[in-house]
Amino acid sequence: MKSKHPYLVSLVLLFLFCSCNNNAQEKETAVLWTPQDEVSEIEKQQEHELDRMKFKAIQSKFLDKNKVFQKLASEVQNFSEERYTTLRPLILEQNIPTLQKHITEGAFTYEELTLFFLKRIYHYELDPAKTLHTIVALNPNILEEAREKDINKSNNMHPIYGMPILLKDNINTSNMRTTAGAVVLQENQPKEDAFLVQQLKKNGALILGKVNLSEWAYFFCNGCPVGYSAVGGQTLNPYGRKIFETGGSSSGSGTSIAANYAVAAIGTETSGSILSPSSQNSLVGLKPTVGLLSRSGIVPISHTLDTPGPMTRNVVDNAIVLDAMKGNDPEDASSKTSKTPYSNVAALQQGTLKGKRLGVLKGLLSDSIYNATVEKIKAAGADVLLFDAAQLPMDGFLTLLNLEMKEDLPVYLSKYASDNVIVSNLSEVMKFNSKDSIRYMPYNQGIFDGIIKDTTANEDFQKLKQTLHENGTKFFQEPMVKYNLDAILSINNYHAGYAAVGLHPCLTVPMGYKKSGEPISLTLIGTPDSEWNLLQLGYAFEKANPVRKTPNEYKY
Repeated sequence: MKSKHPYLVSLVLLFLFCSCNNNAQEKETAVLWTPQDEVSEIEKQQEHELDRMKFKAIQSKFLDKNKVFQKLASEVQNFSEERYTTLRPLILEQNIPTLQKHITEGAFTYEELTLFFLKRIYHYELDPAKTLHTIVALNPNILEEAREKDINKSNNMHPIYGMPILLKDNINTSNMRTTAGAVVLQENQPKEDAFLVQQLKKNGALILGKVNLSEWAYFFCNGCPVGYSAVGGQTLNPYGRKIFETGGSSSGSGTSIAANYAVAAIGTETSGSILSPSSQNSLVGLKPTVGLLSRSGIVPISHTLDTPGPMTRNVVDNAIVLDAMKGNDPEDASSKTSKTPYSNVAALQQGTLKGKRLGVLKGLLSDSIYNATVEKIKAAGADVLLFDAAQLPMDGFLTLLNLEMKEDLPVYLSKYASDNVIVSNLSEVMKFNSKDSIRYMPYNQGIFDGIIKDTTANEDFQKLKQTLHENGTKFFQEPMVKYNLDAILSINNYHAGYAAVGLHPCLTVPMGYKKSGEPISLTLIGTPDSEWNLLQLGYAFEKANPVRKTPNEYKY
């Protein structure tokens, strides 16, 4: 039967449509984050005993957290607290093989695994009292991709399949911007994923999002806080927000995994930038031999020293993520093929300390935690050889970084950045920053100033590079050969510079916590291309010294 008032029916339908549309729009634009007045917070921070912790800014003036978190908000909200609580003991702090076992047995899906991590991210990153200012982008398609993983899983999957991974924001992604923390790159939307991201996806990994970093990989400002970038703000350490440093420059990679925001994160290192934040956040961090992992599509400092690497909560995951990233890249002149199956967990677990010959630097024994750790290693059956560290100069190290960044950055900008990036070299970046120095560079750009002023002649440059490599090699190889060592034991990133110029891989593993609660790590340094040996040693050490714990304030 036809209505007697068709215009009225149409009006009601139009009203209902507009009302529903407005409600959806309101939901879509709901305020999830409101910037805080941080004046008193910053004033209090000036009392910190470390100059680098006397922040000038904490929140980003450029990142709109509402835009970052809006698209996935409703699905995260619909993931019930009850389901989250049920899954927490099955997921929190668990390694990849355990997660895959639970999924195979039907305890949860890849979609639920992703939602679990997103729930934690939203819970903490949108709470002004708990935010670590570590997430700068989320993959808008992540849940659709996770559902696809559930549909397409098979018996021949790489262990990384379906695992949510976070990337340092100097690694190119085709559907998220890559900023290196700099405002001048805020709209940099690369057309292609970096080679290592392609490898991760090829093996089934889920790219969950991008994390904050020390701007320009901490090769930008002199004496500034680690973990600060104009785009992301000040990254904070979950073991002590505004108390402990985050380590740099892979600060967001470290803080996010310490807080269980994903299965793993990818960091990058030139000298100490994986080792430092891994140590400060009680993580396992691997700085591999240059060439094992591709650098194509990564904002550079030095083609001689740069390398990406995995940052995880345990050694098994570290090996699996490393395996998923490797592959020969024709665009990277240093790239090499590795046939080592790092993801062979059974073989990894055969690692032992018994009978291994490990070098101990005498000067570090004054650290009580290192000293006690050496005793534990001896008790596990290792032969410990004490020696004095060689006194070798690192003259020219800064020049190496200066001249190679001056050379390498324009290559990235022309080859891997998006067409809308308005700069083509370092001088143009500096000119852009000077337009609004207070907001773009509150700690100035002293390192960039030094790069421009460095006029070292090419002949001298090649000589100093050679000398640095020889000294880095000598620093480790002399005791290794003399005492027939399997590895040398250091602390945190104490010897990262020598390892960098000598092209030695390093694996840092949680060693304990200081009385203050600040994490401290044991770093194993091996000969070039000895990653498998380091991972086996690291696994054995981790088993003998299982000290890692979730940050107290991040146990939700």
